[in-house]
Amino acid sequence: MTKELEDMQLAKRAAKFAALLGSCEVTGRNGSSLGTEAGIATALQILTRMRGKNGSVYVIGNGGSAAVASHAVIDLINVAKLRAFTLHEPSVLTCIVNDYGYENAYSRLLAHMARPEDILIAISSSGRSMNIRNAATQVINNGGSVITLSGFLHDNPLRSMGDVNIWLDISDYGLVEIGHQFILHNMSDRFGAGYGSTAA
Repeated sequence: MTKELEDMQLAKRAAKFAALLGSCEVTGRNGSSLGTEAGIATALQILTRMRGKNGSVYVIGNGGSAAVASHAVIDLINVAKLRAFTLHEPSVLTCIVNDYGYENAYSRLLAHMARPEDILIAISSSGRSMNIRNAATQVINNGGSVITLSGFLHDNPLRSMGDVNIWLDISDYGLVEIGHQFILHNMSDRFGAGYGSTAA
Protein backbone atom coordinates (compact mmCIF):
# COMPACT_ATOMS: atom_id res chain seq x y z
CA MET A 1 0.00 0.00 0.00
CA THR A 2 1.33 3.42 -0.94
CA LYS A 3 1.68 6.19 1.64
CA GLU A 4 -1.03 8.15 -0.16
CA LEU A 5 -3.49 5.25 0.05
CA GLU A 6 -2.57 4.62 3.66
CA ASP A 7 -3.35 8.26 4.48
CA MET A 8 -6.82 7.76 2.93
CA GLN A 9 -7.82 5.17 5.51
CA LEU A 10 -11.06 6.27 7.20
CA ALA A 11 -9.62 6.49 10.70
CA LYS A 12 -6.77 8.70 9.50
CA ARG A 13 -9.07 10.90 7.41
CA ALA A 14 -11.49 11.22 10.32
CA ALA A 15 -8.68 12.29 12.63
CA LYS A 16 -7.50 14.83 10.06
CA PHE A 17 -11.04 16.14 9.67
CA ALA A 18 -11.47 16.51 13.42
CA ALA A 19 -8.18 18.42 13.66
CA LEU A 20 -9.26 20.64 10.76
CA LEU A 21 -12.53 21.58 12.45
CA GLY A 22 -10.68 22.18 15.70
CA SER A 23 -8.39 24.66 13.98
CA CYS A 24 -11.19 26.49 12.13
CA GLU A 25 -10.64 30.25 12.11
CA VAL A 26 -13.49 32.77 12.27
CA THR A 27 -12.83 36.44 11.56
CA GLY A 28 -14.79 39.65 11.11
CA ARG A 29 -14.84 41.99 8.13
CA ASN A 30 -11.75 43.82 9.41
CA GLY A 31 -9.84 40.55 9.72
CA SER A 32 -9.98 40.51 13.51
CA SER A 33 -10.24 37.09 15.10
CA LEU A 34 -13.65 36.36 16.58
CA GLY A 35 -12.69 32.95 17.98
CA THR A 36 -14.43 29.83 16.75
CA GLU A 37 -17.39 29.61 19.13
CA ALA A 38 -17.80 33.37 19.48
CA GLY A 39 -17.65 33.71 15.71
CA ILE A 40 -20.29 31.02 15.15
CA ALA A 41 -22.41 32.73 17.82
CA THR A 42 -22.07 36.01 15.90
CA ALA A 43 -23.25 34.30 12.72
CA LEU A 44 -26.23 32.85 14.61
CA GLN A 45 -27.06 36.30 15.99
CA ILE A 46 -27.04 37.73 12.46
CA LEU A 47 -29.42 34.97 11.33
CA THR A 48 -31.65 35.56 14.37
CA ARG A 49 -31.90 39.29 13.60
CA MET A 50 -32.76 38.43 10.01
CA ARG A 51 -35.56 36.15 11.18
CA GLY A 52 -36.91 38.91 13.43
CA LYS A 53 -37.08 41.24 10.41
CA ASN A 54 -38.75 38.57 8.23
CA GLY A 55 -35.66 38.49 6.04
CA SER A 56 -34.30 35.76 3.81
CA VAL A 57 -31.00 33.94 3.59
CA TYR A 58 -29.52 33.12 0.19
CA VAL A 59 -26.91 30.36 0.03
CA ILE A 60 -24.62 30.10 -3.00
CA GLY A 61 -21.68 28.09 -4.26
CA ASN A 62 -20.22 26.49 -7.39
CA GLY A 63 -19.99 22.75 -8.12
CA GLY A 64 -19.56 20.82 -4.88
CA SER A 65 -20.17 24.03 -2.93
CA ALA A 66 -23.49 24.45 -4.77
CA ALA A 67 -24.44 21.00 -3.48
CA VAL A 68 -23.41 22.10 0.01
CA ALA A 69 -25.60 25.20 -0.46
CA SER A 70 -28.61 23.08 -1.45
CA HIS A 71 -28.19 20.83 1.58
CA ALA A 72 -27.73 23.84 3.85
CA VAL A 73 -30.99 25.37 2.60
CA ILE A 74 -32.86 22.18 3.50
CA ASP A 75 -31.52 22.40 7.06
CA LEU A 76 -32.07 26.15 7.36
CA ILE A 77 -35.73 25.69 6.36
CA ASN A 78 -36.55 22.38 8.03
CA VAL A 79 -34.47 22.57 11.21
CA ALA A 80 -33.72 26.26 11.79
CA LYS A 81 -37.15 27.42 10.48
CA LEU A 82 -35.61 30.25 8.45
CA ARG A 83 -36.58 31.59 5.01
CA ALA A 84 -33.75 30.20 2.87
CA PHE A 85 -33.10 29.90 -0.85
CA THR A 86 -30.47 28.77 -3.33
CA LEU A 87 -30.03 30.64 -6.60
CA HIS A 88 -28.86 27.91 -8.96
CA GLU A 89 -32.14 26.83 -10.55
CA PRO A 90 -30.84 25.81 -14.01
CA SER A 91 -33.08 27.78 -16.36
CA VAL A 92 -32.79 31.01 -14.37
CA LEU A 93 -29.04 30.68 -13.84
CA THR A 94 -28.29 29.81 -17.47
CA CYS A 95 -30.38 32.77 -18.64
CA ILE A 96 -28.38 35.20 -16.48
CA VAL A 97 -25.06 33.56 -17.41
CA ASN A 98 -25.90 33.74 -21.11
CA ASP A 99 -26.81 37.42 -20.90
CA TYR A 100 -24.30 38.76 -18.36
CA GLY A 101 -21.49 36.19 -17.98
CA TYR A 102 -20.85 33.66 -15.25
CA GLU A 103 -18.97 36.12 -13.07
CA ASN A 104 -22.24 38.07 -12.68
CA ALA A 105 -24.58 35.10 -12.36
CA TYR A 106 -25.47 35.47 -8.70
CA SER A 107 -24.89 39.20 -8.34
CA ARG A 108 -27.45 40.03 -11.07
CA LEU A 109 -30.07 37.93 -9.32
CA LEU A 110 -29.27 39.38 -5.91
CA ALA A 111 -29.40 42.94 -7.27
CA HIS A 112 -33.13 42.35 -7.83
CA MET A 113 -33.87 40.04 -4.90
CA ALA A 114 -31.74 40.86 -1.84
CA ARG A 115 -33.06 43.41 0.64
CA PRO A 116 -31.25 45.15 3.52
CA GLU A 117 -32.67 42.66 6.01
CA ASP A 118 -31.36 39.67 4.03
CA ILE A 119 -28.22 37.56 4.42
CA LEU A 120 -25.94 35.90 1.90
CA ILE A 121 -24.05 32.75 2.86
CA ALA A 122 -21.26 32.59 0.29
CA ILE A 123 -19.41 29.26 -0.02
CA SER A 124 -16.19 28.85 -2.00
CA SER A 125 -13.51 26.27 -1.26
CA SER A 126 -10.77 28.50 -2.68
CA GLY A 127 -12.37 31.82 -1.82
CA ARG A 128 -11.36 33.06 -5.26
CA SER A 129 -14.50 32.47 -7.37
CA MET A 130 -15.39 35.79 -8.96
CA ASN A 131 -19.11 35.09 -9.18
CA ILE A 132 -19.24 34.38 -5.44
CA ARG A 133 -17.22 37.51 -4.59
CA ASN A 134 -19.38 39.68 -6.87
CA ALA A 135 -22.47 38.32 -5.14
CA ALA A 136 -21.03 39.25 -1.75
CA THR A 137 -20.29 42.77 -2.99
CA GLN A 138 -23.84 43.09 -4.30
CA VAL A 139 -25.44 42.09 -1.01
CA ILE A 140 -23.17 44.49 0.88
CA ASN A 141 -24.18 47.26 -1.55
CA ASN A 142 -27.83 46.36 -0.95
CA GLY A 143 -27.28 46.88 2.79
CA GLY A 144 -27.44 43.17 3.70
CA SER A 145 -25.12 40.94 5.71
CA VAL A 146 -22.65 38.33 4.45
CA ILE A 147 -21.33 35.13 6.01
CA THR A 148 -18.51 33.43 4.09
CA LEU A 149 -17.10 29.91 4.20
CA SER A 150 -13.81 29.24 2.46
CA GLY A 151 -10.58 27.25 2.66
CA PHE A 152 -7.22 26.97 0.93
CA LEU A 153 -5.03 30.09 1.24
CA HIS A 154 -5.32 32.16 4.42
CA ASP A 155 -5.44 35.38 2.39
CA ASN A 156 -8.08 34.32 -0.13
CA PRO A 157 -10.15 37.37 -1.13
CA LEU A 158 -13.56 36.06 -0.01
CA ARG A 159 -12.29 35.73 3.53
CA SER A 160 -12.25 39.51 4.02
CA MET A 161 -15.73 40.17 2.60
CA GLY A 162 -18.10 38.83 5.24
CA ASP A 163 -19.40 40.15 8.52
CA VAL A 164 -18.36 36.66 9.65
CA ASN A 165 -15.74 34.66 7.72
CA ILE A 166 -15.28 30.95 8.46
CA TRP A 167 -12.04 29.53 7.08
CA LEU A 168 -10.61 26.00 7.04
CA ASP A 169 -6.84 25.77 6.80
CA ILE A 170 -6.42 23.06 4.18
CA SER A 171 -6.16 22.79 0.38
CA ASP A 172 -8.24 19.63 0.05
CA TYR A 173 -11.57 20.04 -1.73
CA GLY A 174 -13.12 17.02 -0.06
CA LEU A 175 -12.33 18.07 3.50
CA VAL A 176 -13.15 21.73 2.88
CA GLU A 177 -16.55 20.90 1.37
CA ILE A 178 -17.42 18.40 4.09
CA GLY A 179 -16.19 20.86 6.71
CA HIS A 180 -18.42 23.61 5.35
CA GLN A 181 -21.36 21.21 5.29
CA PHE A 182 -20.68 20.14 8.88
CA ILE A 183 -20.44 23.74 10.13
CA LEU A 184 -23.64 24.85 8.38
CA HIS A 185 -25.47 21.77 9.63
CA ASN A 186 -24.24 22.49 13.15
CA MET A 187 -25.54 26.05 12.93
CA SER A 188 -29.00 24.84 11.86
CA ASP A 189 -28.96 22.19 14.57
CA ARG A 190 -28.36 24.89 17.19
CA PHE A 191 -31.56 26.62 16.09
CA GLY A 192 -33.32 23.26 16.25
CA ALA A 193 -32.03 22.81 19.80
CA GLY A 194 -33.52 26.13 20.85
CA TYR A 195 -31.00 28.82 19.95
CA GLY A 196 -32.71 32.20 19.71
CA SER A 197 -35.79 31.08 21.63
CA THR A 198 -36.75 32.61 24.96
CA ALA A 199 -35.61 29.41 26.65
CA ALA A 200 -32.13 29.47 25.05
